[in-house]
Amino acid sequence: MEKILNYIDGELRASTTGRWLEVIEPATATSYGQLSDSGDEDLELAVAAAQSAFPAWSRTPAEDRGRMLRRLAQKIEAMSEPLALAESIDTGKPITLTRKVDIPRAARNLHFFADAATQFASEAHYMEAGAINYTLRMPLGVVACISPWNLPLYLLTWKIAPALAAGNCVIAKPSEITPVTAWLFSRLCQEAGLPPGVLNILHGNGPGIGQAIVAHPGISAISFTGGTATGASIARTVAPEFRKLSLELGGKNPSIVFADADWEPMMAGVVRAGYSNQGQICLCGSRVLVESSVYEKFRDEFVTRVGALQIGDPLNEDTEQGAVVSLAHRDKILDCVEKARQAGGKILTGGSALEPDAERCRDGWFIEPTVIDGLAADSDCNQEEIFGPVVSLIPFEDEAQALSIANGTRYGLAASVWSGNIGRCHRLAEQLQAGLIWINTWMMRDLRTPMGGVKNSGVGREGGLEAMRFFTEPRNVCIKYR
Repeated sequence: MEKILNYIDGELRASTTGRWLEVIEPATATSYGQLSDSGDEDLELAVAAAQSAFPAWSRTPAEDRGRMLRRLAQKIEAMSEPLALAESIDTGKPITLTRKVDIPRAARNLHFFADAATQFASEAHYMEAGAINYTLRMPLGVVACISPWNLPLYLLTWKIAPALAAGNCVIAKPSEITPVTAWLFSRLCQEAGLPPGVLNILHGNGPGIGQAIVAHPGISAISFTGGTATGASIARTVAPEFRKLSLELGGKNPSIVFADADWEPMMAGVVRAGYSNQGQICLCGSRVLVESSVYEKFRDEFVTRVGALQIGDPLNEDTEQGAVVSLAHRDKILDCVEKARQAGGKILTGGSALEPDAERCRDGWFIEPTVIDGLAADSDCNQEEIFGPVVSLIPFEDEAQALSIANGTRYGLAASVWSGNIGRCHRLAEQLQAGLIWINTWMMRDLRTPMGGVKNSGVGREGGLEAMRFFTEPRNVCIKYR
């Protein structure tokens, strides 16, 4: 059985606690590894290593830092198939998704910030009084990057790449539920010759080592992606100490469909938005708002398409829907579906646990893709993040009502609008309370643009130069020359 070790000061080592956590494959419900369960001593070793490495790394020319990030990207590309297989086993998602999306995007993150390291510019301002102000953007020192279980390597590299590019040293904590690709990545860091202490990866659970990282006074900034409740807890810890904090949290995202939408790409896009990675993406469109004049037509075709999604072994090339990540998460999703039923919702398709045909997956954590109709816009199912393959359909009469329903939750992460009326699309983009808005598409990302939410979906922005700015502190210098 594989033992997944911490990566501290350039070395792979077991936790000083001697404790281990089981790593479970969602598709089979069987243990396939043991994970180091880190403690305070491991954290002190990691922070000391990062602090020791920081002076040299922060003075390393940006071109050389970029060259190192590019080398890591190339290592991922060379190992893409084993990484895709590992992530599919680790998360339960179809291998076609990890192969086409997760692993290539992880490499792309590193390539992007390898370039950004040499392109990162600052400001200068001429004063008529005979002075020039310029702004230095200095690395913060030791920073923490805490990534979630649903896109483990993609979001790990999304965080650590801008931090390293800006000259910081990093303490990273992957999710204990899906740790394998981070473990493989730490080995790639060794192969690439990343200087010891520049990146340290600590494994373990959130309430344990996760909370210890957040509370450590030697860490200057925390970037966290995960649930809103955990984000609130982190904010309560960090805010009194005035350390920098970026939180990318939950969503209850609307897909808004108007009658004049281009039908075929719209249908394919809304299904994809609802059920990619079994709905376990914070950007998934779990509320589908449909103009009433085409509601019945949309509903019937949508249900047919969702019911036809191929559920099965994630390692099967034909599988479109794999397992959800854990037994506890499966039960939570099913409980939400039952509450929706009790609230008067009609289950049009799905709604139950499933035993796939594949023999090895008979004990796995699978749920039928589910469509719910007939719930009020303010029902719990339409207000709380379920984070599973569950989509609720909601009719609307006009643009104003669509906007009211879309904005009528405590979340504000993402939205998609499907319409051929470009004026309407621009109007809604201005008024939707969401940090990321797609028009006639979904999940089309440009790494140059910032990403983040409003309301209970978080604070701060990641991606592009916004991420590098987060991992630096501005210092203004004023030079008087006459």
